[in-house]
Amino acid sequence: MTSTNERALPSSVAARAAKPAPAQMTGAQAIVRSLEELGVDVLFGIPGGTILPTYDPIFDSERLRHILVRHEQGAGHAAEGYAAATGRVGVCIATSGPGATNLITAIADANMDSMPVVAITGQVGAAFIGTDAFQEADIVGATMTLSKHSFLVKDGAEIPARMAEAFHIASTGRPGPVLVDISKTAQNQLIDFSWPPRMNLPGYRPITKPHSRQIREAARLLATASRPVLYVGGGAIRSGASEVLRKLVDLSGAAVVTTLMARGAVPDSHPQHCGMPGMHGSVAAVAALQRADLLVALGARFDDRVTGDLKTFAPGAVVVHADIDPAEISKNRRADVPIVGDLKQTITELTVALAAAHDQHGKPDLGAWWKQLDELRTTYPLGWTPTDDGRMAPQYVIQRLGELAGPEAIYVAGVGQHQMWAAQFIKYERPNAWLNSGGLGTMGYSVPAAMGAKVGQPDREVWSIDGDGCFQMTNQELATCALNDIPIKVALINNSSLGMVRQWQTLFYDGRYSNTELETGYESRNIPDFVKLAEAYGCVGLRCSQPKDVDETIRKAREINDVPVVVDFVVSRDAMVWPMVPAGLSNDQIQYARGLTPEFSTDE
Repeated sequence: MTSTNERALPSSVAARAAKPAPAQMTGAQAIVRSLEELGVDVLFGIPGGTILPTYDPIFDSERLRHILVRHEQGAGHAAEGYAAATGRVGVCIATSGPGATNLITAIADANMDSMPVVAITGQVGAAFIGTDAFQEADIVGATMTLSKHSFLVKDGAEIPARMAEAFHIASTGRPGPVLVDISKTAQNQLIDFSWPPRMNLPGYRPITKPHSRQIREAARLLATASRPVLYVGGGAIRSGASEVLRKLVDLSGAAVVTTLMARGAVPDSHPQHCGMPGMHGSVAAVAALQRADLLVALGARFDDRVTGDLKTFAPGAVVVHADIDPAEISKNRRADVPIVGDLKQTITELTVALAAAHDQHGKPDLGAWWKQLDELRTTYPLGWTPTDDGRMAPQYVIQRLGELAGPEAIYVAGVGQHQMWAAQFIKYERPNAWLNSGGLGTMGYSVPAAMGAKVGQPDREVWSIDGDGCFQMTNQELATCALNDIPIKVALINNSSLGMVRQWQTLFYDGRYSNTELETGYESRNIPDFVKLAEAYGCVGLRCSQPKDVDETIRKAREINDVPVVVDFVVSRDAMVWPMVPAGLSNDQIQYARGLTPEFSTDE
């Protein structure tokens, strides 16, 4: 019988144990066998001394595809991209010391954005732990606050259970990264292997079923509100709730906003969708939150980039907050109706309860509310003005890319202006089409994450939308793509500067452009030449600097599907992201364009 602190593997995992395990094997072989039994098909990594015992049986595995990256950070982001595109656990592997520490940025990124990732690292021999041995680093301690959980394995007999537990933790409840640090001693140890193992996770009990009373109260509020808004966060994507969410949206008649992490959870074409809220959100989305009398937050965490000055955020709204993670409830904004549970199940039950509430209370008259929002959508649409320097508008390039590649493609952004423009000007009609580093804001995310997404979804067109600053941090993974037949496409939005930082210097530092010029081709210098760089990595390099050539260049890039393609779009460095709520200010102070503040208030 299973004890209160032990549990069997989920049946879906146990069912994959089709062939009997040999009586004995090394810990390293157990790592590989565990990955196979857990259904892993690909892992991204780089070998090194303390993980070398595991790389030997990887060589013999017929079920695991190992992709040799050029930097461990790339392995971590590739695992994230794979997870985001497929919904499955992404896996990365590295050696101890600098190999493990190079994974930290990707682990922290996955933690902020709730990505199911398992990172496997080698560790020095058990007897040497704590002695400052060669390439020793306390990676468990270093990632303790940056991961969902971290394991240190010194006994090889523990490997099957720890591996199973890592995948279970990463993929259940609120998804997140789990580190498994395995000493070289454990990898070389001869052990008895059996599958499935027993998992021992005292205290780990994710709540999946929401409380029915809170569901009924949320439904009552939604049925009687005059200005309701469904505030949809990334949890809607992670829980696979998009289909049931659509039913709730249709039934409620409420306005919907989708955060940066939730783009595609509700189709942009849906008539109730008001856009993305936040610092660079649409005026209609920001105004809807500020004017609402009811906010139903679904898998959202009231991030500062959405709320602006928290004291002035949605001042007249009653708040229903539904999330799988109880730590998020009332963390930033007090919830009047807290609901802890799996979001897909929560939304399903809320939709049933809302239909019953309509029978009891009638459907609300939201005509006046939609009249206000429609006026804002009409008066303050997303757009851009021609550039003063005559160079291409980056917004135009990104919009045309989205229109030509279409909603079935996957778009993976770096961080900065191009990220915001990609979130604004590409229309997202389905979940898992938009990948980006939202919470941590990691420059260098795009190329390796696009690589991971393409591996996970090989039949989809995958575009890395990157800036010239971000691109130079991880573009070495183009070599990985070229050598492993991973034909991603890169739309390089090249404004020869750290664009978002430059925008802040323009607005808040009197145009004092301290150390934001990258000299990647805007004036006379061209370092590096991105076309030549692409060719050096075995990719096709294209350049476009005229609006008349944008469509043809994109079409040419789309026709090349046997090798990666890099398109150097030379754009204006003076283009800015609008709308904008300056950091620390109230959302009521959103600027539609420089010097233009929309006329709306929270007064009824």
